[in-house]
Amino acid sequence: MAPRNCVLCEKNKAMLKRPKTGQQICKDCFFYVFETEVHNTITDAKLFSPGDRVAIGASGGKDSTVLAYVMKTLNERYAYGLDLFLLSIDEGITGYRDDSLETVKRNQQQYSMPLKILSYDELYGWTMDSIVKQVGRKNNCTFCGVFRRQALDRGAAMLGVDHIVTGHNADDIAETVLMNIMRGDIARLGRCTSIVTQGEDTIKRSKPFKYTYEKEIVMYAYFKKLDYFSTECIYSPDAYRGHARTFLKNLEAARPSAIIDIIHSGEAFEIREEVKATQKVQQTCRRCGYMASNDLCKACTLLEGLERGMDTTGITERARKKMEAEGPAPSNLRTIPFYKRTAGSPAVMIESSPA
Repeated sequence: MAPRNCVLCEKNKAMLKRPKTGQQICKDCFFYVFETEVHNTITDAKLFSPGDRVAIGASGGKDSTVLAYVMKTLNERYAYGLDLFLLSIDEGITGYRDDSLETVKRNQQQYSMPLKILSYDELYGWTMDSIVKQVGRKNNCTFCGVFRRQALDRGAAMLGVDHIVTGHNADDIAETVLMNIMRGDIARLGRCTSIVTQGEDTIKRSKPFKYTYEKEIVMYAYFKKLDYFSTECIYSPDAYRGHARTFLKNLEAARPSAIIDIIHSGEAFEIREEVKATQKVQQTCRRCGYMASNDLCKACTLLEGLERGMDTTGITERARKKMEAEGPAPSNLRTIPFYKRTAGSPAVMIESSPA
């Protein structure tokens, strides 16, 4: 059977079938619609202003590599007027992150963007290898997620940027909606579909790939012959997210629009006022100055638990109260450098930890 012509240009031979729409199109039309949809997401949400300094969260994987390439392309094509940077977090995972960072360093040269790498070891005094050695693989993704979020903000502070963009795609967001439903996590369910997030003391973050399917990101990287690292994190197979991912893939196989449908459902959720009233008010961590819902932020609580050999502290409320009951932290406890927002500016700075 002869190949069909592209349904969009009707001239070139169709080379692929879009997972998102089922259309059979040529490579050039795929590149155009992929990039245009991301551009529309950016403009509809008014993500940027001319002169913004934007850090791209770069892991070396397909999502962040395609994001860096597309952000550079759109910035030049539509004259966004952005200063773009690559920001990588080195979690300290031997045989995974050290290899992927080599990809990021090549991307730095390929895309001509400044690169900042900040490590867990530098910031927390622990690597993920050492954390997993102590706590095992049951809750290791909790440590990594909390530490990574704060590390991104601190790395952005060092770069003096206004905005962080991450490669979270439609599949990621749909998975998060499902996870929050399965866990009954009302607080996160109310905000997990937001394209922009920003706390009072944190740098603005956004997800330009919010409506972009993971399969299409892979296809874009393949046909553009982009340089990316494809190995999965060696500590992630046991993560809770994996169950939501498997469920979502089964839904997508039966109904490709399921991913976008779940995102739209999440956007439509409204949290009752009486539920909002029970949520903790955001405050400032008394130890490191980062945003927190208790006296200590999640990262400081987890770090103190590691230092004191109480590994589940910060994972459960019961473990946190048990640590508090055992008395104050030792004076020689390793702590996170103090985090302070500069008055009147979205940028932040890092200072020495207060006594």
